[in-house]
Order: sequence, then structure tokens, then C-alpha cells
Amino acid sequence: MRVFVTGASGHIGSALLPELLQAGHQVVGLARSDRSAEALAAAGAEVRRGDLDDLDGLREAAAAADGVIHLAFKHEEMGAGNFQAAVDADLAAIRALASVLEGTGKPLVTSSGTLMLPLAGVTGRPGTEADAAPGGPRVDAENFVIGLAGRGVRSAIVRLPPIVHSSLDHHGFVRILIAIARQSGVSAYVEDGANRWPSVHTLDAARVYLLAVERAPAGTRLHAVADQGIAFREIAAAVGRGTGVPTASISAAQAAERFPFLGPVAGVDNPASSEVTRQVLGWEPAHPGLIEDLDEGHYFKQG
Repeated sequence: MRVFVTGASGHIGSALLPELLQAGHQVVGLARSDRSAEALAAAGAEVRRGDLDDLDGLREAAAAADGVIHLAFKHEEMGAGNFQAAVDADLAAIRALASVLEGTGKPLVTSSGTLMLPLAGVTGRPGTEADAAPGGPRVDAENFVIGLAGRGVRSAIVRLPPIVHSSLDHHGFVRILIAIARQSGVSAYVEDGANRWPSVHTLDAARVYLLAVERAPAGTRLHAVADQGIAFREIAAAVGRGTGVPTASISAAQAAERFPFLGPVAGVDNPASSEVTRQVLGWEPAHPGLIEDLDEGHYFKQG
């Protein structure tokens, strides 16, 4: 299969690319910089120069492919406080990719997040693949992709947990929590810290995308979740051990200042199940869980 991948040189993309190649697929990776292009070529992928704003280029690359995996997202916009701009660009890119896949039966696999579930009202239990919201940021893109199943696209959504961890993670939530702990001198959790966050190792997440493009039925929501839900205070404790700072509770009001853009979700309870994903794809996580990965120490090496 000739697979076009956006975000191919990023966190998950860098783990997915070798998975695809090893499985015998041909990979075309989107690169917006010389550095990304060089990394993709060195890994054995064909390079397609462009970015998410080049909608004509996205359409052309998708039309020439047997399947598409969309991983790219404007994280720099989100980090700068322009979350809606990033969301709008993501949906525009997905619409462009989908426009040339309709009626072909080809797969389109895109990304969402489990954090959308509690914000959509799923509380008191693990969120499941069957849970969905009527609309909202990123949810609109998710629902659009699921709807493509009725328009001749073998579409699937991979919901990622808030923490995707490994030595390949250079800018994710774990890195942010570590930086905050070092800067403030305290590894904090909100209130009693009993709220749970799911997680997955990068290599296990990449495997979900591979299996999804190969075999996920049309209109499938998938959860790339290994740890169903770890109490945030346990995550904070592991960060504290690694940074050598104490662990402490802070109020919800203090969280808005302590965690910048993470403030609104740092105290959210977000357990998530991947039972359906495991059954549909035959997927089982094979790599270390979050606390074990943190305790290995690679996240805390400096210099």
C-alpha cells in the first residue's frame, strides 16, 4: 500500500514510519522543512514538501496514495494560545484529504483525543470508543471523518490519551510537567490528585495507526490507550522522583497559573478504555507503562 502520512517526522510519525515500511508499505511523508525532509528520506520514505495550509498539495498527495494517515497538527499555534486556529487548520486539511478519497474505499486515518470525552460529559466511568459528542473543537473533525464511512471512505479516528510517552517524546505533556516542576520546585497535582489520566507508549500508539490503515472498518473510533487511568498524583510523584523536587497538592484556582494552558484539564478525570480497539484490531500494548517509563530516567536527563 502506498500511504501518505502527514506529521511523518513528528513524535508518533517517527515511530509509525518504520512500522509501515517493515510491514511492506511504501510511505510518502509530508515535510515542511529541510530537516524533516532529510529525516524522512534517511528513514526510507518518499518526501512530499508542503504543510497543512497547502490544501491543493494535500489533495494531490492523497489522490496518488492508497491510504492516508493524518498526524500533523499545528501544536505551535496551540502553545501560543491560538487553539482555535490550529483546530480550524486541522479540519480544513482533513476536508481536503477526504475530498479526493470519497467513493474510492481507501482508508483515511486521523487523530483525536480522549480528553474530549469528559469535556463532552462522559464522567464517572472510563470513556469508550462508542462515546461521542455532537460537536466542538476537534470533535467536529472527528465526526466529519466518521461520517465519511457513508461516502465511500474507509475512515477511522484514533483517539490518543493526553500522555503519549517514550524517548521519542520531546514536547508532550510529560515534558511540560517536568519543566514546570523544575521551574517551580514542586511537582503538583490538583486537589487530592485522584483524577485519572490514560496513557500509551509511543511505539504502541504507532502500532494502532498501522493496524487502522490496514484493517479498521469504515467509521471506526479507536482508542490508543494502554494505561486506562493513572491517578494524577501518581504521575506527579513520578515526576517528583525524577526531578528531585517534592510533590504537593494545589487548588483548582492555582492550577490555572501553575499549568498554563494545561490548567483547565489538569484536574480532569479522564479514564479511557481500549477494549473495543483491542478486539477490532487484535492490538495489545507491548511496551512499558507510563510510571515504569518515567522511572527508567530518560525523561530527566539534561544537556
